[in-house]
Amino acid sequence: MTSRNPRDSRLRLVSPRPLAAAPRAVTQRRTRRPAPRPPEGTPPPAELARMARTGLSDAARVARWADAALRPGRDGANPGGKGALSDATAERAAADLGLTPVQARADWDTARLAGLIEVHGDSARPGWRLRAWSRDDSAVLRGWVALFDAWSLAYPEPVDREPAAVAEVVSAMPQVLSFLQLSAGPVPVDQLLDLLGQRVTELRTERCEISYGPDPDPAPEPAEITDAPLAPLLDWALHALASVGALTYGEGQATLTPLGSWAVWVKLEQICVAAQSPAGNIEQPAEDMLRGCAQLRPNAARAEYRAWLAARPVGSAVTELIAAARGEDALTRGLAFEALRVVGAPAEPDVRAVVEETPLRPYALLWLAEHDGHDPEDAHEVLTRAESTWLWVDTAAAVADHGEAPLLVRHLESAVQPTVPALLHEVREVGHPRTVQVLVALAAAHPDPALAKAVRRAAFQVHTGGS
Repeated sequence: MTSRNPRDSRLRLVSPRPLAAAPRAVTQRRTRRPAPRPPEGTPPPAELARMARTGLSDAARVARWADAALRPGRDGANPGGKGALSDATAERAAADLGLTPVQARADWDTARLAGLIEVHGDSARPGWRLRAWSRDDSAVLRGWVALFDAWSLAYPEPVDREPAAVAEVVSAMPQVLSFLQLSAGPVPVDQLLDLLGQRVTELRTERCEISYGPDPDPAPEPAEITDAPLAPLLDWALHALASVGALTYGEGQATLTPLGSWAVWVKLEQICVAAQSPAGNIEQPAEDMLRGCAQLRPNAARAEYRAWLAARPVGSAVTELIAAARGEDALTRGLAFEALRVVGAPAEPDVRAVVEETPLRPYALLWLAEHDGHDPEDAHEVLTRAESTWLWVDTAAAVADHGEAPLLVRHLESAVQPTVPALLHEVREVGHPRTVQVLVALAAAHPDPALAKAVRRAAFQVHTGGS
């Protein structure tokens, strides 16, 4: 980009990865934390993966059957059931696999939770983990952890309990699991019940659900409300965790399995990594967390995202990230979708819902393309020329706000237009609200006086509404 004549200036075409460009601009060196080691006695990854394959063998069997017999996306899913098996398909699976329809549905649901089957809109198809199941231990372990994260969905909720009480127990169980992990052995259920009661009380206190009546003495009724309903809910939670292979439960005590102990350690380690960041990202709302991650290298940022996500329900975390993406900061918008990539399949409905929002559309389309199996380097091909140009301006705004001048100049290389005049023309046409600021910053940064003059003229024309 050093031609004196802007009309002849060619832009080198590269596979654009604009979302990653801006964060790199503000990367700072950080002291690497030594790779943590799991607790003594934890089986090696290969053994953990073998355990996970054994535990998920029935789910993998149903997923492979669906891949071969149904060609998921055609007949394999109920068009109105978000990937649930239709009655006819459940009967067919049961007959082919020697199962009952109930067992076939249960194995199908487990396969979905573990990512062996992915639901896209109204259809389902084999997930990437199924393709890597036999050769990639890390894919197997990630699949099992995904199932572990969804333990409350893997076992029917008690029908005679208030949803709010169930939600409290689900929120409190990470502390119970941490205690089980630290105990490294059987723990009496009565002890777990006491701990659960304390945690639920803390959650209610944090929401200010405490009595402020004139009588300072505690009445017996609140004790009944706090303690009595928790025993059956704890029983449900322990059965649910046992159903996914995270613990064993019986004879009045619970014990984490090696897989369960390892998974809890992984979650705790993720939280510790985030807690060591200067901004304390795990405690921050999504927007502040993303700004903190802008200072990190991509791998470190992804570790922060995982830790932040591990500390809150997936649904509310995705809602927060989408809200942050709607803000004015283009860098935050790009980072929000990088964090949504870490979320994976559970974020798909929310991402699909924002496709028609102009500022988010290019990011959402790229996310969906990669989620649907496109190579990240080729995902940009799903964008129209105008969408690519909008994304180019948005990323340039992130670089201008948070990066360095040389990076803004290099950002020209990611444009889809073959010449600078074509780029300037299309940039003006898309109507991005930051167009003027981006062009002014680019003109100030570019070393070629002739090109800088052309860019500055385009900025003036956009500002005045001229042509």
